[in-house]
Amino acid sequence: MTRIHSRLFTIVGVLLALTAAAPAQEFPTKPVRIIVPFAPGGLNDLVGRMVATHLTERLGRQVIVENRTGAGGVVGTDLVANSPKDGHTLLIVSIAHAVNPWLYKLNYDPSKSFAPIAPILSSQNVLAVNLDMPVKSLKDFVALAKQQPGKIQYASGGIGGSLHLAMELFKITAGIDLLHVPFRGAGPAVIDVIGGHTKAINATIATLSPHIRGGKLRGIGVSGTKRSPVLPEVPTIEEGGVPGYDAGNWIGIVAPVGTPAPIVARLHKEISGMLDQPDIQKQIAADGSNIMRMSPAEFATYMDNEMAKWGRVVKQAGIKAQ
Repeated sequence: MTRIHSRLFTIVGVLLALTAAAPAQEFPTKPVRIIVPFAPGGLNDLVGRMVATHLTERLGRQVIVENRTGAGGVVGTDLVANSPKDGHTLLIVSIAHAVNPWLYKLNYDPSKSFAPIAPILSSQNVLAVNLDMPVKSLKDFVALAKQQPGKIQYASGGIGGSLHLAMELFKITAGIDLLHVPFRGAGPAVIDVIGGHTKAINATIATLSPHIRGGKLRGIGVSGTKRSPVLPEVPTIEEGGVPGYDAGNWIGIVAPVGTPAPIVARLHKEISGMLDQPDIQKQIAADGSNIMRMSPAEFATYMDNEMAKWGRVVKQAGIKAQ
């Protein structure tokens, strides 16, 4: 009887293992959707399309991008939270995912409604000013802001967006006061600073480096601990006399919570393989971004930490969604 029981346990164990592996082996059974909760053309959208192209090759099924905009990313995110838990609907997440809980009343929980799959990239920010501003460095800018509290105007792509929060964190860290002028998107904000109506902007290197290299804006400080190879002549903000400042965007991908673990593991593996490709690494580096590598569990912790960080900024700056 002992031998019979032993064999039965062995058979049951094998069957359980095969059952657990089955979802990953069968997946995908139809086209996969990647929901980008922002308009086409931005970094979220570009990353989503890059992932879709390479997952199509790796999964052997078509992967398509759908842009579902509204409420700073909330509309598209809510759609995915309520989608079938089968791996066929995925979501591109970014810093907005960590900020929206502090700005909006949500029908989903950013931490509990999603199964993290993988981060993809992070991007440093650069603080830039209009060429006519009488400042040549970050120290000059901070000194002028302290001489004229609340008078220097800075542009952002909208209230509660990454550009707004990056500058609000800079204000807190540097101990200065600036006047916020929101626009409908990063593009109009950049154009306004180049035109000199507003005087400064804090955005990703991918957004501002063409204008800095083209002589239309002056870069005075990059976030992070190291200078960017895309803008090596621009000192870090810490080098400029404001230690402890770190802001930038990050982008990753998640699925609805409850998606089978084997499918999450399969997607994580395929995205990691994509990031190992030299052409992808070159493309990401050319935009001034850095590849991020974390396990799904590490990515979950990272997003929770980002949520806590930006929650403090939203509260301290008194930011309200409009």
